[in-house]
Amino acid sequence: MGEHNVWVRPIEAVGADDAPKVGGKSANLGELTRAGFPVPPAFAVTTDAYLDAMDAAGVRTRLAAEAVPAPDIDDATLIRTSTELAALVTDSSVPDELRAEIVAAYEALGGDVPVAVRSSAPAEDAADTSFAGIHESYTNIVGADAVIRAVQACWASLWSERARTYRGLRGVADEPSIAVVVQVMVESESSGVAFTADPRTGDLDRIVVEAALGLGEVVVGGQVEPDTYVVAKDGFEILDVHRGHQEFRITSSSAGDTREVVDPARATRVLDDEQLRRVARLAADVEKHYGAPQDLEFAFAKGELWIVQTRPITTLGAPADDGPVGSGDAKPLLTGLGAGPGSATGRVRILHELADGKRLTDGEIIVAPMTRPDWLPILRRAGGIVTDGGGITCHAAIVGRELGKPVVVGARTATTDLHDGQLITVDGDAGAVFEGRVHPAAGQPAADRAATTVVAGALPVTATSVYVNLATPDAAEAVAASDVDGVGLLRAEFMITEALAGEHPARMIAQGRRDEYVERMADGVARIAAAFAPRPVVYRAIDLRSNEFADLEGGEVEPHEENPMIGYRGCFRYVRDPQLFALDLDVLHRVRGLHPDVHLMIPFVRTRWELQECLAQLDAHPLGADHRMQRWIMAEVPSVVYWLPEYAKLGIHGVSIGTNDLTQLILGVDRDSEVCKDLFDTLDPAVLDAIDRIVDRASAAGLTVSLCGQAVSTSPALAEHLVRRGITSVSVAPDAVARTRRTIAQAEQRILLERARVAER
Repeated sequence: MGEHNVWVRPIEAVGADDAPKVGGKSANLGELTRAGFPVPPAFAVTTDAYLDAMDAAGVRTRLAAEAVPAPDIDDATLIRTSTELAALVTDSSVPDELRAEIVAAYEALGGDVPVAVRSSAPAEDAADTSFAGIHESYTNIVGADAVIRAVQACWASLWSERARTYRGLRGVADEPSIAVVVQVMVESESSGVAFTADPRTGDLDRIVVEAALGLGEVVVGGQVEPDTYVVAKDGFEILDVHRGHQEFRITSSSAGDTREVVDPARATRVLDDEQLRRVARLAADVEKHYGAPQDLEFAFAKGELWIVQTRPITTLGAPADDGPVGSGDAKPLLTGLGAGPGSATGRVRILHELADGKRLTDGEIIVAPMTRPDWLPILRRAGGIVTDGGGITCHAAIVGRELGKPVVVGARTATTDLHDGQLITVDGDAGAVFEGRVHPAAGQPAADRAATTVVAGALPVTATSVYVNLATPDAAEAVAASDVDGVGLLRAEFMITEALAGEHPARMIAQGRRDEYVERMADGVARIAAAFAPRPVVYRAIDLRSNEFADLEGGEVEPHEENPMIGYRGCFRYVRDPQLFALDLDVLHRVRGLHPDVHLMIPFVRTRWELQECLAQLDAHPLGADHRMQRWIMAEVPSVVYWLPEYAKLGIHGVSIGTNDLTQLILGVDRDSEVCKDLFDTLDPAVLDAIDRIVDRASAAGLTVSLCGQAVSTSPALAEHLVRRGITSVSVAPDAVARTRRTIAQAEQRILLERARVAER
């Protein structure tokens, strides 16, 4: 090709100033290498290599013209054109001279050595980092031909539907380009991530390390529950050790990736004290070099510690007032998933059935295999909750958070290892259970957390509304006094179990006690509405599953279903059982007489005809004449992506994306399953793609669009992406409101700043 730009650069030859040519990922690795940090050998394929290759193939002009999709493009056309553009890249031949340089650089790493081939876009891993997962990366690539194909695949990811849409949202109309970093994969015995500030609390004096056996992708990808360690930055004292649960590890060699079974009962930690302090010291040195908190990936191989990559931590929450309950020398009896924040000390009460609840004394810690919505009356009286199974989206976790109780789920052997009357401390932040009373003065009483967590400090004003999820009226007044814009999700199923007093609604109706139920429910909803007035309260109609209804007195009328999670529930149930839906309509009709800011949301809508029939029932009810009441639906069944335009034509006003059910149904994993919890990941690209499509289609149809779920409060990248996409509001648990408001505000400020800079050019 004659004279050419620089195509390939050794990693030690690049630094921060080279990011426009080699991308943020490569620039950071080069910076670390030049500073003497242990980085596996690597080289960068520059943006010039990509541009010159596209020039040589005669497709650069066509690609540049399609940098961003047209604003009015439909989904089908976007998918088709993006696929065509990516194919232009992968079908193009890599020029001989360029291919020779890449192959020579690869062979200089050691012949047929396994490498990771990662996209390294100019804006990646910078202080204003792009949304994660836009471009592709590939691991355990072996052989020169495979490396070339992986480089081309990274180039092609520049033209994916997601990447083009994202550029459009960011207002980036310049010709896009991409670099690639090729790095030797070390044969990791253990690996993980180190944060030089606590990402959960914002504490700057701690280093948090997550580690697992084998390759670190199982940690970053959330495939296993890693060990979690907390180390003091000053002196590197080990403050907390939380053993994870790892059933497999992935190892890498020239023969390819291998998935190996790990004995989950192994006695040793992933990192011993000496290894942990080595990681902590290395992380602290990296932070000192950059002058800012870092999120770095590390690996141990044959006793050597390597840095695989690093990036700035772009968003940190406010520091917490107190440390973990289990800090210091206390050793946990049990560990699980921390699903409800705070701590509580009390006597154990093991409950296997709801009927056992009569033995519960107020303030005792409920220890159970699992809880259900009809346990609400006794959960309210508990000091804390510990369950053998479940994940952070199970009923115990949801209701515990909203009642302000500390919750530990997935403790596996809690009901067998603990015994009635035993004094324990439950740490819902660390996911640990301790013997006796641990640091009683350090923690805030759990019952106060739901109210006070959300009111501490002055919060910024955001254009994106931040709503709260509620399940009961218990904390309504306290939560309403905080900086929230309303109730985005009022779950009926937790309230009705109390209103029904343990009886099936069909039984109450048959006994002529319908008004009794309506009055009880209306009183609870009215109390919440009064507390939040004039802010909106969106009431989600009853969504108990058949197995949950069956546990009520008179529940023998329920059908037996092998998989009730995807069975007789939600909108379809209202079509087949109009009397059940009429109960909700009666409740709202009564409440709206005094509180017109209460609105209706219909759950688990699967298809157009059932929603049409359900809305016909609403129109036939006196409530249907109230045209000021908004009609919402939950967007939690993947079919909503297809049907949204038709739903809009039926007259709905808004959609609320339910991330728990949507994740469950897209990934095919029971959200309550302890066995499959490693599969449940709301940030999986397939789930994120569905969320994007729902937001886009709802916005195009003129609907208000919200998202309810914890993911938005724990992932700043997701929150920023949703704001850029056009989300109207988010709705989170009371304890996450302040953190979410700050995250949303920072995202909005970044977007405004970017637009201002573009306008000045």
